[in-house]
Amino acid sequence: MEFARGLGELGVELVSTGGTATELEAAGLDVRTIESFTGFPEIMDGRVKTLHPRLYAGLLAVRDDQAHVDAASEHDIEYVDLVCVNLYPFERSVARRLPSAEIIENIDIGGPTMIRAAAKNHAFAAVVTSPEAYDAVLDELRSSDAQLSMPTRESLAAEAFAYTARYDTAVARWFAEKSEDFPPLHVRAYEKVSDLPYGENPHQRAAYYQEVGARMHVLSMVQQHHGKQLSFNNLLDLDSARNLVRDFGRPACVIVKHNNPCGVAVGASALDAYERAFATDPLSAFGGVISFNQPIDVATAERLSEQFVEVLFAPAYDDGALEILTTKPSIRILEDNERRSPLSAEPEIKQVMGGLLIQDRDLEFGDRTEMEIVSKRQPGDEEWRDLMFAWKVCKHVRSNAIVLARDEATAGIGAGQMSRVDSVRLAIDKSRLESLAGSVLASDAFFPFSDGPEIAIGAGVTAIIQPGGSRRDPEVVDAADAAGVAMVFTSRRHFRH
Repeated sequence: MEFARGLGELGVELVSTGGTATELEAAGLDVRTIESFTGFPEIMDGRVKTLHPRLYAGLLAVRDDQAHVDAASEHDIEYVDLVCVNLYPFERSVARRLPSAEIIENIDIGGPTMIRAAAKNHAFAAVVTSPEAYDAVLDELRSSDAQLSMPTRESLAAEAFAYTARYDTAVARWFAEKSEDFPPLHVRAYEKVSDLPYGENPHQRAAYYQEVGARMHVLSMVQQHHGKQLSFNNLLDLDSARNLVRDFGRPACVIVKHNNPCGVAVGASALDAYERAFATDPLSAFGGVISFNQPIDVATAERLSEQFVEVLFAPAYDDGALEILTTKPSIRILEDNERRSPLSAEPEIKQVMGGLLIQDRDLEFGDRTEMEIVSKRQPGDEEWRDLMFAWKVCKHVRSNAIVLARDEATAGIGAGQMSRVDSVRLAIDKSRLESLAGSVLASDAFFPFSDGPEIAIGAGVTAIIQPGGSRRDPEVVDAADAAGVAMVFTSRRHFRH
C-alpha cells in the first residue's frame, strides 16, 4: 500500500488486478483496473486476467526499435514502465499441507509471466518483486525525476529471475515428491540465510543457505540467546548432534567434535546424561557441540560452565541456567523450538565434482525382533539394552564405525578408520573406563575377519551387534562362541561417509 501511494504521489498511473485494485481504491488511491487496460474481463475465477497481448506488448516493446514503436502505435498499445508483483503463496500452501486442488490453485501463472516479461525488457520496464526493495526504489525515483538507473534495473531484473526460478523450483519439487522414484531432473533452490565468518578454514569464504520448500533445516525454529555467530564447522557439527539426539526418547546428551560423536549417553536427567557422555572422552569434548533433548536446569548449567563449549543446543533453558551460561563469552547458546518431525521422503544429498549423489535417508533403525542371535549364548536384558543403544549411536558415526557402550553410555568410539580392526583398537584406546568388562560393541558393517571381535573380547566386551554378511561370518561367530560372547546380526548396514 505504501509503495503504491508513493508511486501515485510521483504521478505514476496505477493499474491493478481485482482484489488489489479494490484495496487501493479503499485507501483513496486512483487506480485503473486491468480490464480497462486490456479491454478484456477477468474470467475463470481469476485464472485469466493479465494474459493479454495488450499488456505484454506494453511490457516487451523495445522503445528505441522503430518497428516496435510502429506496432505499438498501430495497435494502440500503452507502455508499462514498472511491474510490481507478489506471487501466490505456493510454498505456504504446501507447508500447510492443503489439499492438492488448493495447492494447484496457488500455482501462479500470470504473475511469473509478467515478472519475466518485465525482467527481460528491463531496459524499459522495471520489475519489483521484493517488498524490501520498495523504499529504495521510491527513493531513487524521487531523486531522479521518476527514472531508475540501468544498474538498478539490472539488479531488479536479476532478483526477479531468481524469484521466479525459486517459485518454479518449489512447484517442480512438489510434483516430484508425489512420486516415489528419483525424478529425471533434480530441481532445487537454496536461499541464503547468512554469510559465515569463514569456511572450514580461515582462507575459505562461506555462507549458509536453506533449501527452499524444505520442511526443516538445521537452524529452523532455532533461537540464539548468546555468543558469536555460528561458523561453518559449528553448523556441520550441530547438524550431526541434533540428528543423533533426536533418536532418543529418554533424557539424552550428545557431544560432537569434528562431525563425529565423542560422547553419548541417556540418563535420569539432563545432568546425568551430560556427565555420562562427557566421561566417555573429556579430552575430545573440549570445544565441542553439545546437544540435549531435555531443558537445561541450573545444576546442568553449572556443570556445563566448567567446560569450554563451542555450541550448546537444547529445547529450553531455565532463567537461572541462562544467567550462569551467559557469563561465558564464547559459548553459543541455541534454543530448539522446532516441534515438527522431518519428512522421511526428503532425500539425502552429497555433492561431488560436477554433480550430486542422492539417496534415501538412513532413517531405519531395525527392530530387535527382526535381528538374529547367531551365537550360542543369548544376550541378557541389560546387554540387549546396551546393544540397541550402541547400534543407534553407531548409525551416526563416520565409517568405519565402532561403538563401545555400557549402561546406555558410550565407553569408547572408533571412527573414520580405513580398517575395521583399527577402529576397534581406537575405540578401546579412547575408553577411560578402568575396565571394559561387561561392555558391548556395535559395528556399522560386518567384520571381514575375526581379529576385530577377538581384540574387543580380550578387552572385556561380552556382546556384539553387527550386520553380518561376510564370507567369514562362521569364523567370527566361532570366535564369539569360544569366548562365551553373545553376537547379534542385524542384516542392516549403517555406513556414513
